[in-house]
Amino acid sequence: MNLSTLMKKEVNILALMLLTVPLAGELSFYPLNETFRVSFGPPVLFFFLLLLQKTPAIFSGFLTGTMVVVFRILIDFFMHDSFSWASAFQIHYPSFFFYFTYCFLFYLVKINRFQNRSLLIGFIGLIIEILSDSVELIFQYIVLETTITLGSLNEMIMIAFAHSFIVLSFFNMMKLYEAQSRERQITKQNEHMLMLISNLYEETIHLKKTLKNAENITKKSYDLYRDLKALEKRDKHPHVHPEPYSQKALRIAGEMHEVKKDNQRIFAGLSKLISNESFKDYMNAAELFHLIIRINEKYALSLGKDIQFEYSLEGKNDSPYHVYTVLSLFNNLVANAVEAIKEKGIVRLSLGEVHDHVEFKVADTGPGIPQKYQTVIFKPGFTSKYDHFGTPSTGIGLSYVKEVVKELGGDILFENSFDGAIFSIRLPIHKLVQKG
Repeated sequence: MNLSTLMKKEVNILALMLLTVPLAGELSFYPLNETFRVSFGPPVLFFFLLLLQKTPAIFSGFLTGTMVVVFRILIDFFMHDSFSWASAFQIHYPSFFFYFTYCFLFYLVKINRFQNRSLLIGFIGLIIEILSDSVELIFQYIVLETTITLGSLNEMIMIAFAHSFIVLSFFNMMKLYEAQSRERQITKQNEHMLMLISNLYEETIHLKKTLKNAENITKKSYDLYRDLKALEKRDKHPHVHPEPYSQKALRIAGEMHEVKKDNQRIFAGLSKLISNESFKDYMNAAELFHLIIRINEKYALSLGKDIQFEYSLEGKNDSPYHVYTVLSLFNNLVANAVEAIKEKGIVRLSLGEVHDHVEFKVADTGPGIPQKYQTVIFKPGFTSKYDHFGTPSTGIGLSYVKEVVKELGGDILFENSFDGAIFSIRLPIHKLVQKG
């Protein structure tokens, strides 16, 4: 948050405080008798002082006390026919010293140091209010010559206790809201991180496949170099070239070897990042479904689609599954289902454990896959999806899923149902569950 935004926030809080505290001071109730009056002014003041981070509490107290006096004089002006400005001011200006003293003591104690100790804050608020009430009573005694009795002191302490209870309630509500807001933010960050690592996991699979291809090309280039070298030795009338073909083949083999080495270094770094498994790298099926659904609900909204998500769990389903493997597989299929549905529909997810295998299913109420595409949907580069500019997608999503499933020793199946498409993945459970 930059300085201008912070200052704007402080000004808004202060303005709201100057409007709210005088109004809250007029909201009161009488819990014990007609003379024991409990108002909401001091608790609301305390609450706003906790919110203000940069504004000096003494300055806030001066402005608030002035606003309270002005507000009460104006009420008398509109409510009473025989009104005197001087007498109204004389009656109400001692209240200024209550609010000013309250804020001054708040400033001296530096109560924001105790943000995580609500009971201590409540106790300090009680002491501050008793002292502030005492200052107001002294000014009332000097100006209005009111009598201070033991009963009025007891009543003052009782009111301070009541206000302290209200302050604690306000404060705990604020802390609860902050905790919930922080939890939502952390959950959002964790989801983002999980998806980021899941995407890295997916890229690692592609990189691993590229490494195999690079290794094969390197070997074939070197074999070609050896064959050409042998052919050049047998050729009695060799063609004159600036560079023999065998040397070109050897150079290609060397360059591919360098590409392979670079890929190996990248692959090693990604693998180390992903293979540092902890308990947080595993989730049960329900948690994974909730995560996948939340992610794809946002995706559906971004596409302007009204899609409902449903899920079901079958069998035992108490095993913790490897998050990145499941996400990289499942999220591809669910995202495809979201894209397949035109405007409105349902995506159903299911997971079931049968003996030593686990089966994932993703079904949608889209148009299904045409017969002419069904034999090529798992081939790399195939796509039937284009953006609004006519640019095709990469066509590697389903081919990636099939590649990973194959490496894990599983199967992926597709079928059209009467109301859409169904993809099923069957994997050995020991490939997904937590080790040990």
